[in-house]
Amino acid sequence: MFGARTLLGGSLLFAAIAAGCDDRAIREAEERAKAASQPAKTQAPTATAAAKEAPKIEKADKDIFKVLPAEFASDTNPITEEKVTLGRMLYYEARMSLGQDVSCNSCHKLDRFGVDNEPTSEGHKKQRGGRNSPTVLNAAGHVAQFWDGRAATVEDQAKGPILNPVEMAMPDAASVVRVIKSIPGYAPLFKAAFPKAADPITYDNIALAIGAFERKITTPARWDKYLAGDETALTDQEKAGFAKFSKLGCPTCHNGVNVGGAQYQKLGLVNPWPDQSDLGRFGVTKNDADKMFFRVPTLRNVAKTGPWFHKGQLTALEEVVRKMAHHQLGQELTDEDVSNLIAFLNSLTGTVDAKYVAKPELPPSGPTTPKPRID
Repeated sequence: MFGARTLLGGSLLFAAIAAGCDDRAIREAEERAKAASQPAKTQAPTATAAAKEAPKIEKADKDIFKVLPAEFASDTNPITEEKVTLGRMLYYEARMSLGQDVSCNSCHKLDRFGVDNEPTSEGHKKQRGGRNSPTVLNAAGHVAQFWDGRAATVEDQAKGPILNPVEMAMPDAASVVRVIKSIPGYAPLFKAAFPKAADPITYDNIALAIGAFERKITTPARWDKYLAGDETALTDQEKAGFAKFSKLGCPTCHNGVNVGGAQYQKLGLVNPWPDQSDLGRFGVTKNDADKMFFRVPTLRNVAKTGPWFHKGQLTALEEVVRKMAHHQLGQELTDEDVSNLIAFLNSLTGTVDAKYVAKPELPPSGPTTPKPRID
């Protein structure tokens, strides 16, 4: 049978002819009739019905998060300008690797939101590690470092990759110190950063300088403005996504200043994770209760830090959202839910201070600086 739009179009045209209208009027009536007969346009996925009217967000739903600070201070490693200047240089210093071709920035690229966008990263002699490189942005605010939490702070974390045979492959800490001491330009920088040290160039001080630099790599986002009281900072759809995020129970794990990173959680809490070849924190503690437990990743900048999960298994954020709902919450999401949740996750993308993270000019090698080794 004819639909209402078809009948309406026919009525418009018939009325124009019956009234004895001229050709122009008839043509206009025909155009209106044609338009009336067309099916109604559907809404774009990013403007779903649920997002048309922003839901009311209760204060309690926002109180479990915190506005991002300008820096993550440390009682044991006070941040100074001299330490940051040195740490920035060391972050980009590839001569601290055996082949002199890998630096911290190789895997945690500061112009790519602190990751390399690879499932696993390439290290010494192009070897690949077993886990995805997590972002270094805002990482100083995490409960611990690495997926399994084996390093307590960013300073502890900075020591690991340098001596890892798959990553930077230096044989020992003494070898790293010898390289840095052989580069004349570093001596005054270490002296300025650690003025009370009799011998300022040490492996511990290398890590302290890198840590001080990383503690100020924060990425404020529109999300922070929203938490601070600016209701216009998020779109209606982003608010709908946050409402769904809260209703599902996601903040049980993804909470605090980094919307994650504050605890360990089992991957596959409700429905088992299909790949259990990596048992996570169990490898550190050897406690059966820790099997498949990982440090909860931050959701800040998550839309920019794929591929996702500890092995970089997933390459589409939509799939990440669906799998988290299924495996962690036992929920199956509608397309509208996914669209709104992704909109919310995009609101967590922050701004990187390009000037702060820009690669500095590094001091030239000295006559005794070792040559690259590929053994």
